[in-house]
Amino acid sequence: MTEVTREVFGQMPQEEGGGLVEKFVLKSDSVKVEILSLGCIIASLETKDRDGNFSDVVLGFDTLEGYTRKHPFFGAVVGRVANRIAKGKFNLEGKEYQLFLNNGPNSLHGGARGFDKVLWSPQVLPNGICFFRLSPDGEEGYPGDLKVWVTYTLSGGQLAINYRAQTSKTTPISLTNHAYFNLAGQGSRDIYNHEISIEADSYLPVDDNKIPTGEVAAVQGTGFDLRQPVELGKHLQKFHLDGFDHNFCLRQASTPRFVARVRHPPTGRAMEVHTTQPGIQFYTGNNLDGSLKGKGAIVYPKHSAFCLETQNWPDAVNQLHFPSALLRPGEEYNHTTYFLFNTV
Repeated sequence: MTEVTREVFGQMPQEEGGGLVEKFVLKSDSVKVEILSLGCIIASLETKDRDGNFSDVVLGFDTLEGYTRKHPFFGAVVGRVANRIAKGKFNLEGKEYQLFLNNGPNSLHGGARGFDKVLWSPQVLPNGICFFRLSPDGEEGYPGDLKVWVTYTLSGGQLAINYRAQTSKTTPISLTNHAYFNLAGQGSRDIYNHEISIEADSYLPVDDNKIPTGEVAAVQGTGFDLRQPVELGKHLQKFHLDGFDHNFCLRQASTPRFVARVRHPPTGRAMEVHTTQPGIQFYTGNNLDGSLKGKGAIVYPKHSAFCLETQNWPDAVNQLHFPSALLRPGEEYNHTTYFLFNTV
């Protein structure tokens, strides 16, 4: 059985429109997750180690103030389009759209005020919580009134996130959750002793601005071959990599399939990812620099967390041989990602 409770987390500042931020706590016998109505943020996720001890394995803040200041999308749902759009531009049905540039020459994760920075309307379910919002036509430069539902459900050690959307005009869309994980427990120094595998035969090489070059490259014989588990620290050293911030190309399927596993041998904690999405962005917290004080006043240095963001391929709206990121009126965007937590 999953227990669902709600409480007040804080009040948005007036300049952000005010409004009450609630925290929803989903609790099973093996996982406890706390989710905010601001940005559908996973603020805490506690799982057991092999001795039965709970630890919070996601980065974030103790108070609302941390989340209303600038931060790297800790735990948030990002959209309308996750990841980068080159030059913040795309052409659609004969019209050019210009988005806000918030990542050098790119638009990233929805722009200046994306889905991560707004309040969502909650509806409590027997085993979870459904958030809804209407993103109005023209918001952040995107066309169409977009209705969006994000549903979190917890069953034992499985956290499911379902994303649904409907639009009044053709629009690009790619939604994901940007949780930063450290299976040793948030606040642990690094993720070098984590073992990772990703079920992908190819990945997208990127240019200096982190935009895919258009090539779909085989992982075989490269540092991007994660089809067998590798110990992260040793692997980065072996291939002289500064870290990962790349899209791995997944086999398309209409039902969720296994795509990634992370294991932390010292605690026995393990996490599996299953999804219907065509891509997964593996990011190793390369831009964390110790300047942010997180939960318990702990700082988060470089490589102190990893993200596995299931989504469409970056810049797909400009690269026609990538899976389509367009949603049309009368269609429904519907993707589910499962995070399975256990011990090995």
